[in-house]
Amino acid sequence: MTSVKEQAAISRLLSFLQEWDNAGKGTRTQILTNFIEANKGKTGPELELEFSQGASLFLIRLTTWLRITYPLLSCLEKILRSIGIFLSAVSSNQYLIEFLEIGGVLTLLEILGLEKIKEEDKKESVKLLQIIASNGRKYKELICESYGVRSIAEFLAKSKSEETQEEVQVLLDALVHGNPKYQNQVYKGLIALLPCSSPKAQQLALQTLRTAQSIIGASHPSIVDCVLKVLGTMHLEVQYEAIELIKDLVHCDVRLPLLKGLVALLIPSIKETSKLQAKIFTDSTVPQLTAHLPVFLQQAAAAKTLGILARSSLGLAEELLHFRVVHSLMTAMGNTDHSNSQRLASLTLQFFVQTFPLVEEHVRKSMGEELYQLFLDNAEILYAKIDSIQADILAANKVNVTKELLLLSGSNSSSSFSLGPGDLNQVECITHLEKDITESKE
Repeated sequence: MTSVKEQAAISRLLSFLQEWDNAGKGTRTQILTNFIEANKGKTGPELELEFSQGASLFLIRLTTWLRITYPLLSCLEKILRSIGIFLSAVSSNQYLIEFLEIGGVLTLLEILGLEKIKEEDKKESVKLLQIIASNGRKYKELICESYGVRSIAEFLAKSKSEETQEEVQVLLDALVHGNPKYQNQVYKGLIALLPCSSPKAQQLALQTLRTAQSIIGASHPSIVDCVLKVLGTMHLEVQYEAIELIKDLVHCDVRLPLLKGLVALLIPSIKETSKLQAKIFTDSTVPQLTAHLPVFLQQAAAAKTLGILARSSLGLAEELLHFRVVHSLMTAMGNTDHSNSQRLASLTLQFFVQTFPLVEEHVRKSMGEELYQLFLDNAEILYAKIDSIQADILAANKVNVTKELLLLSGSNSSSSFSLGPGDLNQVECITHLEKDITESKE
């Protein structure tokens, strides 16, 4: 037989549940407010004590109400926060299982995709997904099996709140860790985010990609084109993250195409620049400026990135020489339509000239003594001192140190241009890539 105290507790629980069942939206909202204030941070046993061992009865009501009416709920944030109290409570695995059994994950993911639902409500949905993912591998797999990666990534791209986007990043980061079955799916979802129009989403995706890359190791081929296109951004914080990712990728299996792609960005095709300029000049709503053409932004960012890579590793610098990086940098220095490209290309070329005597010899010969002295005096402001004829000399340069480098690396004499011990396969790869570069320019 139950004691008087237990009977009184059961009576209070039944009275509470009856009040909930009979209440309208206004009353239910107040009940939720009181519940959140009174129970935030409680453990599972404490919630059971509060509800006379019947807490699950209230959770089922909350979940059912959410599942049936979430597109129309005006108090969606409160109901999600209330469910969160159950799911985040210590020693409350039974609540998590009950929520999942009724389709909780699918509901949370559907909330992210509905346009009519407020951003604050979607953020609470993301937080619940974080709680679910934090419970272990099988729960991360459940989210991914429910097409969660796609839904979460799309929401990150469309969200207008940076605070919410940062919560989404935490969730994606959780799905990358300890989730070997689906970590590649998350990795590809992050790559798919890079072309989106949200700078914040791009920044966060790039940050998370660095983590994913270190976990997975092997790179997806599509990452090269995607990260190189991001270099065309006007947002320096995004460019910074892209360069940091590139610094990691040069140590992965996409090293050669990545380096080749960076050098190629130094010389935008005439077709690209003329097409973009025509588009801008025929649009009266766009300022008549070429300074922000994406291909020129890419050009400047590529020059900057190549300088960072070359300074970080002499081996990388030597490898870049085989891609005719000196010729491409000088061509970028002649781009009078974009002074930042000229400045950054000049600074990077300065490193190669100071580091490799062979490069110094070819650059001096190509520039001529007067222009070369201007370059030596102050490479950073050279663009402001040269005239149109000197700019044309730079743009039309024919510098090619590749053949001499191959001869040096193949000779028995000691040389600073060696490609590394026994790296004959790399020489062969470089030769093929040089052929590709030559054919692409014809």
